[in-house]
Amino acid sequence: MSRNDDKVEVENVNVPGHVTRVDRAKYTAMRKALLRVMPRGAPGISAKQAKAKALPLLPDDLFPNGEKSGWWLKTVQLDLEAKKLLRRAPTKPLTFYRP
Repeated sequence: MSRNDDKVEVENVNVPGHVTRVDRAKYTAMRKALLRVMPRGAPGISAKQAKAKALPLLPDDLFPNGEKSGWWLKTVQLDLEAKKLLRRAPTKPLTFYRP
């Protein structure tokens, strides 16, 4: 794997046009887990619920004891919203779902 292959570009729905490069393996693992636990259709689930459901699906070598999983969940959630693969419902607390 070359140096360019170990990173992936992510977007942020709150900052259109801004792109950040992050670790591909961690991004991919969290993306797969998040999409697996996210329900289709509103109202969806909260970020706290998503984290609780996704945590057991994450590889321990990338997220030992769930380390940094909250940061990665938020990064992936914002990227998936920017890519329109996730939506947020106008609830309090915010909930997210797959369209």
